[in-house]
Amino acid sequence: MRQGDIIEIVYLTQKEGKLSQRYIRVIDDSGDYLKAYCYTRRQVRLFKKKNILAVRKVRSA
Repeated sequence: MRQGDIIEIVYLTQKEGKLSQRYIRVIDDSGDYLKAYCYTRRQVRLFKKKNILAVRKVRSA
């Protein structure tokens, strides 16, 4: 994943342990977290990489 890529993820939420499907735009892909703009929440979020269960690229940067 590169900065600016728009991807769809299936994510295991940390607090509730539920599955969530999100469309996000990658800002930073380093370390244990993926920093991205979340189109669902309309804000920048941090996603723990180990909780991302599936990824599909929607559009490249």
